Amino acid sequence: MLDATIHGEQDAVAAAMDSIHTSETSILQYNDENSLSCAITIAYYTARNYYTIIRELPSGRGFVDLVFIPLPGTNKPAMIVELKYNKSAAGAIQQIKDKYYTGALKGYAGNLLLVGINYDKKEKTHTCVIEQVDG
Repeated sequence: MLDATIHGEQDAVAAAMDSIHTSETSILQYNDENSLSCAITIAYYTARNYYTIIRELPSGRGFVDLVFIPLPGTNKPAMIVELKYNKSAAGAIQQIKDKYYTGALKGYAGNLLLVGINYDKKEKTHTCVIEQVDG
């Protein structure tokens, strides 16, 4: 999933999230943002080889769901991931911008990916929007 995210493969990220969310989350707790957060932690577990990952980081005017800060020498983009439940992945990207979550990476000079992931309970689907921002 990390490679798909870095390469901007939104549909592949959404499909991976669907698979992981379905297989790794209890049906009793499936339909909420917390279960989505747990699924995303599993989905990006191996990203720890390349990133420092911080959950619920205070930044701007709120809390960033997940920030991925590249480890030295990894040559990976930084990532800000915002999760939504019954809203929209594009809305998650807009929230990152509106609440200035990019402030969490003030001073970072490399490429930055903004990643919005939404789970729609009615449609039972995951969607993803990835936007690259030059740092």
